Amino acid sequence: MAIVCKSSGEIEKMRRSGHIVRQVLESVEALVRPGVSTMDLEKTAERCIREAGAKPAFKGYYDYPCVLCTSINQEVVHGIPSSERVLAAGDIVSIDCGVVLDGYYGDAAITVPVGDGISPELAKLLKVTEQSLYLGIEAARVGNTIGDVGSAVQQLVESNGFSVVREFVGHGIGTRLHEDPQVPNYGVPGHGPKLREGMVLAIEPMVNAGGPGVRVLDDKWTAVTEDGRASAHFEHCVAITRNGPVILTA
Repeated sequence: MAIVCKSSGEIEKMRRSGHIVRQVLESVEALVRPGVSTMDLEKTAERCIREAGAKPAFKGYYDYPCVLCTSINQEVVHGIPSSERVLAAGDIVSIDCGVVLDGYYGDAAITVPVGDGISPELAKLLKVTEQSLYLGIEAARVGNTIGDVGSAVQQLVESNGFSVVREFVGHGIGTRLHEDPQVPNYGVPGHGPKLREGMVLAIEPMVNAGGPGVRVLDDKWTAVTEDGRASAHFEHCVAITRNGPVILTA
């Protein structure tokens, strides 16, 4: 699959998709508190997506059953919402949402604390993961490379004693949810595909408090850390423009 560069009109359509994703994430984040189930979050997200006139990007994608991915604590990505999974004080939950509107996709993720009392280590994990996303975005400039983006993420993460997940990476996005190029959260500056005007990337650091290893549970979706320590995930869709990176899911 070749890398597709988008026109300004296509990027504007993706901005509308991204705006809906952001609204959904804000609505869901407002519900996060002890005693709420991940299915409660799912139902709110699905209603918000439908009311906005969009379609969920994830539901039915390779038979995935829900509109959100909700991953708690040691779950890295692709946690399936369930009425049995009830949030508890001190948890962290990553919420990943995608929509399609007028044929163009938006995709973003946040990780949020449950209640007021998460541990200092978890608070640092969330802060560093989100900071690493913005460093990756800052590197997403015409003439730079995919390796520059991944290196920016990796250096901050590892300098803070955390590790970058290798098995799951960011991606191009447009009229498909996943397009070329892949966007790893590690890399060597100057290596990999060159960034060109009109490319749109889903940059999404997945950062583990412990080692980088992950495994997938028997549900064939939920990825968890091998060592059982926590993981955080933040994501934005970013357009590469001549004036620098533009976040479409802000």
